[in-house]
Amino acid sequence: MGIFLALAGLLGGLGVGMGAFAAHALRTQLSEGSLHLLETAVRYQMVHALALGLVALLLVRVPSSAVLWAAGWAFGLGVLLFSGSLYALAFTGIRWLGAITPVGGVAFLIGWACLALSARSLS
Repeated sequence: MGIFLALAGLLGGLGVGMGAFAAHALRTQLSEGSLHLLETAVRYQMVHALALGLVALLLVRVPSSAVLWAAGWAFGLGVLLFSGSLYALAFTGIRWLGAITPVGGVAFLIGWACLALSARSLS
């Protein structure tokens, strides 16, 4: 459970940093489309950093919940693939990187489904 709390803090901090970097240092360096990609990546990263924090807190209560562990790993993988591919696309312009983004979106959906399923173990 500590891994998810640490990952939540790391991803949250990196999200704040990337958002500030994009808003200030990159505003004149990147196209409007690339800035939009960065904003989307940061938004999803931040939401799922919070979700990881929630998973970590819930694992304190039910540490053996396989479905909560699955949710945490799915959220982490989702950030890597979804936000990571958008960051890479925004900075490089390599279009095929956009094909990775939906895989990260599916990981997010799996994470949220697992979180919903974990309600059974929490009652």
